Amino acid sequence: MVLATLASVSRTLAKVEIHTAAALAAAVTALVLLNVVTGTAGVAIFWVDEAAIYAMIWMAFIATSAAFANRSAIAVTLVFELVPERVGRIFRTIIDVFVLIFAASMGVMTWLWFDPAGLIAAGFDVGAFQMATFNFIYAEPTSTLGISKVWIWAIVPIFVVTTSIHALANLLAGQASAAPAGEAAAEAPK
Repeated sequence: MVLATLASVSRTLAKVEIHTAAALAAAVTALVLLNVVTGTAGVAIFWVDEAAIYAMIWMAFIATSAAFANRSAIAVTLVFELVPERVGRIFRTIIDVFVLIFAASMGVMTWLWFDPAGLIAAGFDVGAFQMATFNFIYAEPTSTLGISKVWIWAIVPIFVVTTSIHALANLLAGQASAAPAGEAAAEAPK
């Protein structure tokens, strides 16, 4: 039941991520073309470069998460072709564990970076938070867009959550497929 739900959430999330990444790729292309056209016309729009960069950053994180979901990230597939299926399953399990460890490590670093406990302790007063921690994440503005960079960096905790979901779903699915036939039948959704 948990495996089926987690797998369903992961699949749905991956579909949304793929469509979102595609839309962001289109936005990056449009922004770059806009920059070229306006620059050539002598009326360059100064914030377009920065918007294109941030759209590309979000696209990269979202697409990477979807790639983890589909196990389609860059890999050396020759090894899987040369080893028996059982060894290949073991390798896939090891890879899934490493992806989960990577996501958990990024989660810890993101927690320390965003320091939500410190922000809460400061009563959501950004100025008091900055004075107490010398962490300016919530107040540092972008160069030309004029928005807080925390909105740009928000993709990192989103990536941590989505990648963790995908890695856990892949890991559990791999374990279920490696279980003996009787155990796999008992775990199968009804």
